[in-house]
Amino acid sequence: MEDILRPIYQERASMQSTIGILLIEKRMNASPITDTFDYIVFVIVNEANKSVFVKHYTYQDQKAALHIVQEQQLKDWLLLGTNRKVVEWIQNGKILFDRNEYLSNLKTEIREFPFYGRKIKMGIEFAKLIRRYMDGKAFFGNGHFLDAYNHVVHSLHHLARLEIIEQGFHPEVTVWNQVKHIEPEIFKLYKELVSSEESLEKRLELLFLASEFLIYSRTNLGSQHLLEIMETKDGVWSVAELMEHPELTHYSVDLSVLLEYLIDKNIIEVIKAETKGQEIYHRYYRV
Repeated sequence: MEDILRPIYQERASMQSTIGILLIEKRMNASPITDTFDYIVFVIVNEANKSVFVKHYTYQDQKAALHIVQEQQLKDWLLLGTNRKVVEWIQNGKILFDRNEYLSNLKTEIREFPFYGRKIKMGIEFAKLIRRYMDGKAFFGNGHFLDAYNHVVHSLHHLARLEIIEQGFHPEVTVWNQVKHIEPEIFKLYKELVSSEESLEKRLELLFLASEFLIYSRTNLGSQHLLEIMETKDGVWSVAELMEHPELTHYSVDLSVLLEYLIDKNIIEVIKAETKGQEIYHRYYRV
């Protein structure tokens, strides 16, 4: 089918805005990677009317999808981890067109995973982890065990991804297959939660006890990005200043609960400032 698709990608390659084209072929039993399609033609452009544009094609008994993605959207996906299939597409895709070695350099960058990018991703994952963990504990304390279970499963996913990123890898679609080899302790926790014959309440109770230490032991690592930003200023920070910081906007939605966790662990200090109201204070923060 690659020959059938050639006119489609050659047309895109001739456009000035196109900086790279990849072809991804469905592997045996790996249809989630290509959304069940036999082929993905992945086109990266530096200018477009839409950040993402998708077209579907069919030829005899096969189907293909054309994805045209703006470079900035791709960077956001890679930074935030919101489209993990893209990492595998870039890693394993066949280069059909490469302007100024853009894709070759991108493949190298993903393989080597620069530490600066890892710090931001670890901050994002840790903030999400704390949000899910704290919400799960609150639901558990109120007897909402199914809701607690849902949040705990998500918190373990974030813990697994945090561990994978720390080791210098990008989390893949099959994240538990990765973490099984990288950090068996987290994999064991997840397996016990989903497959134990204990009651749901007992499973959750045991998991909260076990994961408390695992999360705490990764606090310095997970909060490093936030703390380094806070240390760039001698004075104190308001929550608004933190949420508006260009690097922290990526996890500003979880920032308040992360701050409370770090205050509880005596890593961040609360500074009170008087307001015009009696006995009401502004709340500021410093490391």
